[in-house]
Amino acid sequence: MNEIWLVRHGETEWTLSKKHTSRTDLELTAAGENDARALAPVLAEHSFAAVLTSPRKRAHRTAELAGFPDADVDDDLVEVDYGDYEGRTSADIRQERPDWLLWRDGSPGGESIDQVGARADRVRARIEAVEDDVLLFGHGHFTRILAARLLDLPASEGSRLILNPGSLSTVGAEHNVRAISLWNWQPGKI
Repeated sequence: MNEIWLVRHGETEWTLSKKHTSRTDLELTAAGENDARALAPVLAEHSFAAVLTSPRKRAHRTAELAGFPDADVDDDLVEVDYGDYEGRTSADIRQERPDWLLWRDGSPGGESIDQVGARADRVRARIEAVEDDVLLFGHGHFTRILAARLLDLPASEGSRLILNPGSLSTVGAEHNVRAISLWNWQPGKI
């Protein structure tokens, strides 16, 4: 089984303010660009049969700064569509819906977690068809859902996988069973 390398895009202004960001196409902050550059030496030491990125600027720019300006765009790697909750924080949403949980409830006018899981399954099928290792540049919630699906878990179990901006994670295999081999690692950070 190939190893899947997952990079969450670097920091944006909305990452800092904890606003849900899917369709809004934000640039990286200076710190986000630095985090992406810090990944370049680590990623350069490895060979990838395929490198894919979300079409969003923040993911594509992370790929570029990490040494992969020619990463292939995959529209299925976009972030969860937050619909009516785009640009809002969880704290703000809970003022109206105190029991709201993205992982259970999804977002009105956006995607359900099961819909995102189906999208992640399409990505999984494509990347598992590649014989050698694959590198993906994407987003927080979607990457967590993809990792859950790679592990044969329900999409909602992505809730248990915290993922910081500018982080690297890998999903490999042991005895032909997919397993996390590295999670939420950032160069120079503990």
